[in-house]
Amino acid sequence: MAENARFSSTGKLASRLNHLFATVHPRDRGPYSNEEVARAIREQGGDISKAYLAYLRNGTRSNPTMHHLEALAAFFSVKPAYFFDDEVAEEVDSMLVRLVALREAGLQLSEWEALRDAGITKIAARANGLSPKGLVAAAEILDQLRALEGLPLERDFNDS
Repeated sequence: MAENARFSSTGKLASRLNHLFATVHPRDRGPYSNEEVARAIREQGGDISKAYLAYLRNGTRSNPTMHHLEALAAFFSVKPAYFFDDEVAEEVDSMLVRLVALREAGLQLSEWEALRDAGITKIAARANGLSPKGLVAAAEILDQLRALEGLPLERDFNDS
């Protein structure tokens, strides 16, 4: 690929970048600011300013260098191709939907990996969107199933 990534659709880069800002952040806070992302990238040896990030996010600039895309991808833990490959973007966005659901349910990535490894991601995904009352009901049903199978009623994923 050339040094600069070319974006055929106006706003595609801005849309994808804004989506990352909106979705990729710790559960105990809101989205990162342009300043926070720029500072973190600079601390890792990159060269980007909060103003340039703002230009990318509002579509004023749409042709960043590959170095900028790599630094942004590293910060948000996605593949650089996310910004210019529709197939990769679809794959990443699908994972982000699941991660946001888990964050809203109060789970960390390590807990998600434990769930995935246990083969119960479909159950966790179905809990997405349930009200707090619905989540309590689902937990009670799962507790009953665990009891029927002779398993402990609770598992504290923070201890694993």
